[in-house]
Amino acid sequence: MSTQQSAFNDGRKTSIVVEVADKGGVHAVVAGAWIGLYRAPDAYNSKDFDPNVFPGNFTLVAEQPTGRHGSTTFEVDQAHDYAVAYLHFPRTAMKFVTAHEGCTERVCLEPLVNVSVETKFHSNDCQPLDCRAAQQGDIAVSTVRFAEGLNHTIVAPLGSVQLPDATPVMAEFSTTLSNVGHANLSFLVLLPRLVGVGPASRDASAPAEISLRNVHEVKAQRPTPVSGKLGVALTRTESEVTEDLPLWVAIRNGTEALSFNNYLRYIDLLFCTEHRKGAHGSFTVERDLFNTLKGKRFLPFTDSDSYRVLKAATEAFVMVNCAVLDSPGAFHPHDDNGYLNRRDLPAIPHLRDALNNYLEPTSDGRVLPYLALVRRKLPDIPITNFDDDDANLCVGFVQDKLVSPCLVELIWSYWHEEAMLVQTMNAVTRRFQNLRSTTTPDPLANLEIDPLRPLNNLIWGYTQDEQHRLTVNRRNYEYDHHYGLRLHGRAVQPFRPADTRSQFLEAFHHLLRLCTVFYRQDDDTTVKADAFPVLNALKEVHLVMSQGAHNQFGDLPSTARIEMLMQQWLLGRPEFREFLPTRIMVAYPEPWMDRVDAMKKLQGWTDTSVVHFRNLAIFGEQLLLTIRYGAWSEVYEPTQAFNWARFWRPQIQGYVHAYRAATGIDMSTETANASADATLPSLLLQKRLAAQQRSA
Repeated sequence: MSTQQSAFNDGRKTSIVVEVADKGGVHAVVAGAWIGLYRAPDAYNSKDFDPNVFPGNFTLVAEQPTGRHGSTTFEVDQAHDYAVAYLHFPRTAMKFVTAHEGCTERVCLEPLVNVSVETKFHSNDCQPLDCRAAQQGDIAVSTVRFAEGLNHTIVAPLGSVQLPDATPVMAEFSTTLSNVGHANLSFLVLLPRLVGVGPASRDASAPAEISLRNVHEVKAQRPTPVSGKLGVALTRTESEVTEDLPLWVAIRNGTEALSFNNYLRYIDLLFCTEHRKGAHGSFTVERDLFNTLKGKRFLPFTDSDSYRVLKAATEAFVMVNCAVLDSPGAFHPHDDNGYLNRRDLPAIPHLRDALNNYLEPTSDGRVLPYLALVRRKLPDIPITNFDDDDANLCVGFVQDKLVSPCLVELIWSYWHEEAMLVQTMNAVTRRFQNLRSTTTPDPLANLEIDPLRPLNNLIWGYTQDEQHRLTVNRRNYEYDHHYGLRLHGRAVQPFRPADTRSQFLEAFHHLLRLCTVFYRQDDDTTVKADAFPVLNALKEVHLVMSQGAHNQFGDLPSTARIEMLMQQWLLGRPEFREFLPTRIMVAYPEPWMDRVDAMKKLQGWTDTSVVHFRNLAIFGEQLLLTIRYGAWSEVYEPTQAFNWARFWRPQIQGYVHAYRAATGIDMSTETANASADATLPSLLLQKRLAAQQRSA
């Protein structure tokens, strides 16, 4: 194309306007193309000018890209002969222009891209559309073609989801027409910069672009008549992974590791050689700790070694398995993700890594976010760390208790105490000492203790060690301090606590009722369940529980757990099957349980099965651990409460059922009874016992 003078300017500046457009195809403009303006030497002869060869003796005046309309303007100070070069693929002949003072010169560069786009339509079963227009749900297949030899050219779709199946001269894209109206199929043809041509500019690596737009009319999809039976399936609301899910998995696994059946296997592995073939991974850690404690724990009584080693072994078992955050075997990926899948929660590929990401990094190690909040409130308190063989009297946090706290809850001991576990063992030891019961006649007076002869040494050590065990009053005061729960009976009078959690019971039962409402909504696939009430109730219970995290918070729960596990183990020994009239045909999940029910029957205590109290203990501990150690005070989105309710659904509904079976209070109804929800379980149990005795 020849160069022409298009206008005269009033000033002295001379402008050279360069336009770049594709020579073939749709004649589309080229945006972002770098253009070089070169000044010819004074002795330049235009007859010697070869536009296809880069003029090495020309002086670069400026380099600048074209705008979105494919043009750019150079301002030069004086009239002269200039050469204009297109610096991208495909290689294009330069144009020569003579600039006149005060005029605007116009130059058109036409790289041969020869780009074109063709769109064909297919039905959703990939059949070409020959006899009808495109409609919603059809597939648009667009083919972008360009000149041969452009091997560096890239075609990028705008709004498409399928990457191109590129060849040297074409690229093909497909997209589904989801909306009715105009379908705007747009593409970008990216032309890279020529290698080694011109100086390196600031954006020299940026490609030039040719925009292609292909607009088609899309009609609404015609309704297809359907005959016969139709099946419609709705699914529950999807959830997303929250950062505290791994903590709940670890707590669930940790409480199961502390179960009596696991403790029974551990004792058999430790003391019975024939059981050691199937030793589990944590047994080595437990055994090493037991060997350490065995050399430290002594009793001032003769012939009590059997009981002494049992006590040291139980302490080692609890200490190892309660520190689940620090345990390498805290997760079982296959079983854990199967549990999440059954709760309609997303699986977590790497649970240990996910838990480490949830723990907050501090200078003292990675700690739970809740404990990190407590630590930040006391920045002046140092961290102490000492070996097991040393005693530490320095002021400060113990690092092990901060980084890996012992995850046990005292409510486990409370419900086992309400199940009459401790009273059963006390009755056995009184009979062992030949003490008559306060009731007349004594139900154990005619029972022969000869079947217990193999246990004599263990019961002797247990009886002699009574002065070193927690008293019922000591536990009762701590139940009240933690949860506002208390025992009732002659052994706990008088009772004058200094600090009680009077709001815990009502708040916890309110949470359980809200979960029942949530489950009804969550099971309705036409409704998205509202988790905000559950979140607010969780925050309320967490606040009340954190107020009771003092006194014997770190020591008494684990001590009570050790003592009651030993009581369960002693009662679970086969010798007690001969001593007490147990019901063999009842399938109790743990061997000590039928002994307790048999004692309750003999003594005329409550006839509620110990199974319900055991479930209250296990489920209550799991729920309260997640509430206590979760950073609920910082949670404002309902997603975590949504996941919490789904994750712990079996435990929550199991607790609600067991509570109704034990006390008669049904928390599965939406109608709340504030006075009943706030009534102490011990009072409800006394009322049921009185009604039972009147009916007898």
